[in-house]
Amino acid sequence: MVRAADDKNSSVLGALDWWTIGIYLALLIFGWVSVCGASYTYGDTDIFSLSTRSGMQIIWIGTSILLGFLIIMLDDRFYDTFSYVIYALLLLLLFVTIFNPHEIKGSRSWLVLGPLRVQPAEFAKFATALAVSKLMSTYGFNIQRWRHFAAACAIVLLPMLFIVGQKETGSALVYLSFFLMFYREGMPGSILFTGVAMVFYFVVGVKYADVMLLDTPTSVGNFIVLLSIQVFSAAMVRVYTGDHRRSMILISYSLGLTVVALIFSKFVLPFDVTKVQLVISVLSIGWLVYEGLGSRIRNFFWIAAFSLGSIVFVSLADYVLNDVMQSHQRVRINVLLGLEEDLRGAGYNVHQSEIAIGSGGLQGKGFLNGTQTKLKFVPEQDTDFIFCTVGEEEGFLGSAGVLLLFLALIFRLIKMAERQPRAFGRIYGYCVLSIFLFHVFINVGMVLGLTPVIGIPLPFFSYGGSSLWGFTLLLFIFLRIDAGRSVVS
Repeated sequence: MVRAADDKNSSVLGALDWWTIGIYLALLIFGWVSVCGASYTYGDTDIFSLSTRSGMQIIWIGTSILLGFLIIMLDDRFYDTFSYVIYALLLLLLFVTIFNPHEIKGSRSWLVLGPLRVQPAEFAKFATALAVSKLMSTYGFNIQRWRHFAAACAIVLLPMLFIVGQKETGSALVYLSFFLMFYREGMPGSILFTGVAMVFYFVVGVKYADVMLLDTPTSVGNFIVLLSIQVFSAAMVRVYTGDHRRSMILISYSLGLTVVALIFSKFVLPFDVTKVQLVISVLSIGWLVYEGLGSRIRNFFWIAAFSLGSIVFVSLADYVLNDVMQSHQRVRINVLLGLEEDLRGAGYNVHQSEIAIGSGGLQGKGFLNGTQTKLKFVPEQDTDFIFCTVGEEEGFLGSAGVLLLFLALIFRLIKMAERQPRAFGRIYGYCVLSIFLFHVFINVGMVLGLTPVIGIPLPFFSYGGSSLWGFTLLLFIFLRIDAGRSVVS
């Protein structure tokens, strides 16, 4: 009996994807070097002391490797069997955390257990990935059925709501990455396109809201957004109904009437052309509903719903930005869009981070030689903004090397997900891939001033045990599931 167990463990170890484990270990090493550089203070004599962050990070790395080993030793069927139980326990922990008395930097997302601080939101990612994989791999599940899709969305959105209740919006936004997995598993592309369109409406509408078009009282932002809604709707008629003629009719009337209104406003009587565009949009929605009733083609109704939803979103976005968001949140958005500079306030972190990265040049200043980071100019430089330390000390070459390591990890995850014989393993693999991709893209983007500053860690680099354990759990559960594909029970 012992011999059989030993044979099984050895076969599991042999089936592990050691390339991925090698990338994981390399990221841990580079991550520790970065934490050491970011937290080092001139005069420190022992970077391995537990009184320093670099010393504590060694503890987190060691316990993470041990955690990964324990995960590998469990049977891969454990994660499938107990997916819902693990998810329910983490949901309960998230809910309890909302009411904990410890508030750190305005957030109630941390549980303080003596000298140890734990952030349940980091562990809820792997639990949510397991639960949604379990649901979507059940017999008869079809993501294109709205009832099934709604159930999958509920699993993802419930922890989001609890995390928002902890005042930890950045961590909650990470759960939007699951929609990339939904798309891979058959979610209609129109849903993903709708999300992208909403971001486009918001950015353009806010950025160009106060710019006037051709010396008329017409906002360029509102004009472009409403015109885009009309163009998108006409294009969707062509794509989702296959009716080229109706698509051309819709776009011709929309553009024609808009151009006439713009010329009249410019040369005859100045007025806000967006009012005409709103009327055109409402008439277009009515026409789409009419065509849907006449042809009995359901997609006409969905396109009408898209147009109506877009108009409602644009109206609500302005209200939320000006009347719901707090002033510091509005400033952050304005800084990101280039409407304000605020180098002493909301834009300070990004500005100092850009200086640090730029000062590194091609080859960097060398280990522990970064001036911006040593003099603590960059807030949160060993957590959310740790990539600026990589840029300053290792330069462009080091930064590119780190990004190539992450790219290699992403490609390995894709390969592993695609070779899974069971839907549960494939879906979980794409959940892991989506989460890592979101974290790397947003974290590096916010350090470079390309994405909003939402305060999420860079996997395996940012200081802290919760994030490191959370990412290790995500990755090693998938490694164990992948190893089990070729092991006979």
